[in-house]
Amino acid sequence: MYRIVLSCSGVPESVGPEAATDITMEFAEHRPWHQNVLCSWDGKRLRLQADGESEVSSAALSDEFSDALSAYVAEPFDGSINVESITQLAAGA
Repeated sequence: MYRIVLSCSGVPESVGPEAATDITMEFAEHRPWHQNVLCSWDGKRLRLQADGESEVSSAALSDEFSDALSAYVAEPFDGSINVESITQLAAGA
């Protein structure tokens, strides 16, 4: 199991906190193949953390994060999704 952390900067501050909540709910309700998903807003960027079966799943997670951003951030913005880290979790974590 791997913990993948992505971030997206450039999200308007006015929608960041609500988008974080909405994206967390989106993954919990409609994308159950990602585990322990949490999207948070740090005042400058959205940060998405999720556990997946392999480090390769970071590409799929990035695509799904992009889809969620399009759905929950109506205001146009110029930002990109970056892989912050991929960490292999200990067995049973």
